[in-house]
Amino acid sequence: MAGLRLPPTVLELLQHRRGRHAPSLPQASSASVIEADEGQQRVDDDLKLPKMASLVIILLSNVLMQLTFFIIVSSSNEYAQHLGGTSTFSGLVIGIPTLFAGLALLPLMHLDQGGYARPLHFACASACLGNILYGLAYYANWLYLILLGRIVTGFTFTFWMYNKRYCSDPRIVGLRRRTTLAGWLVLGQGIGFSLGPFLGGILYKIGFHNSIFNGFTSPAWIMAAIWAVFWVMAAIFYEDVPRALPPSQAIALRPMRAPASASDDSESKDEEPASVATAEVAPSPAADAVQDAPPRRIMGKGQWGVAVTMCWFAMTCFFILGAWEANIPVFTSSHLQSNPFHFTPFAAGNLIALGGACTIPFLLLNLHFARRVQDRHTLATGTSIGAAGLVIALAILGEEKVNYGSLFICWFLVALGFNVASTVTMSLLSKQLPGEWNGRISLCIQYSNYTGRVTGAVWGGAGVKIGMLSFVGMQLAFVGIGGIMFMTLWKKLKAKTG
Repeated sequence: MAGLRLPPTVLELLQHRRGRHAPSLPQASSASVIEADEGQQRVDDDLKLPKMASLVIILLSNVLMQLTFFIIVSSSNEYAQHLGGTSTFSGLVIGIPTLFAGLALLPLMHLDQGGYARPLHFACASACLGNILYGLAYYANWLYLILLGRIVTGFTFTFWMYNKRYCSDPRIVGLRRRTTLAGWLVLGQGIGFSLGPFLGGILYKIGFHNSIFNGFTSPAWIMAAIWAVFWVMAAIFYEDVPRALPPSQAIALRPMRAPASASDDSESKDEEPASVATAEVAPSPAADAVQDAPPRRIMGKGQWGVAVTMCWFAMTCFFILGAWEANIPVFTSSHLQSNPFHFTPFAAGNLIALGGACTIPFLLLNLHFARRVQDRHTLATGTSIGAAGLVIALAILGEEKVNYGSLFICWFLVALGFNVASTVTMSLLSKQLPGEWNGRISLCIQYSNYTGRVTGAVWGGAGVKIGMLSFVGMQLAFVGIGGIMFMTLWKKLKAKTG
């Protein structure tokens, strides 16, 4: 037994195997470090934000556009009638800017160079000129000049699309920041549609008995001055995002195999037969074109369903909000039997502003929960609250038991619910589709918003003429269609929080 020894070949084999597997621990540790770094990079990318000064300019532009849109709501009906128009024409004056914003948006996108500076300066210039034209209509005593002024002002509202695109731009905003920034946009929306009618009503009440600066025209003149100051601030403080790479240089997102390890490469080389000769072949231009072309992405049925659902809710939210904002001054000043108020534009503006102001604490709360609650839950909650306001409105109008308290509750629930629901339409869709589609996504959502604003304002102006029950019933029908789409695609609507 003492003379029993292992053959030298066995010892050499053991040493060879030890030497081969000894470096495995450092390799594993280095691989884990690399994976940890990549994971940290992904987390940082999900949480990134643009520069604060530029972000403030973008958010302020949203507030100013909301103020510009809503400040004339209180007095537009009286202004139109003073110049020989009707309540339906007043609704058209409120809603037509978004129609022309939609028409101007596609040409503007060809000139924006993938950034936001040019559209921002275009919006500021349009706001100044459009408000000046609206203010001159009284002096000129020409009804269609207020329409022309609002059309020019409508070019300002092209920047609503750029607001949404900026707050979901993958170059500067992480995946888990998009709903939060969308919440800030909706908060600005709440400030605009509450403060705007309130200021418009106060300016109408003060009057300023002057052929140029009076209760009808003073909102437009003041907004023109504010936009001029903001234009200077934007020129000084706004810094545009890095320009997108041209298609030939952009990195295409395509499926790639994981790189093989060094040992696999050596083994594969060892397995290659030595008798095989290789020759270098010059690639053909056609092959280069095929390799350089990014892969064509095709949306699945579920993604199409989510996209259509988000566009429907984007349209529905602004249709209902626009309809109520345009209808409250018309309904409360009408001679319907169900109307006990006979409000002046000042009183109607106060009612709109009070309902909007009461939503602001809840919109701030929504900012807090946006980082923790899924977008589909936010959409369901907001739609349910808004639908409750519509059902109550239908009941009190049917029974002709309208009073200040009941009408205020209906307006508050509608304003809160559909403002909250509109928070997630863009952010949820941007989380479901590739980042390079952000421009197309924001365009679809914004056109849906435009459609809702235009048709809603006209529908609200004509609400008394068509009947208030039909006015509210149509809105409930829109919500019902959206609810069916929403419940059908519930599982498909799941996305990251934040």
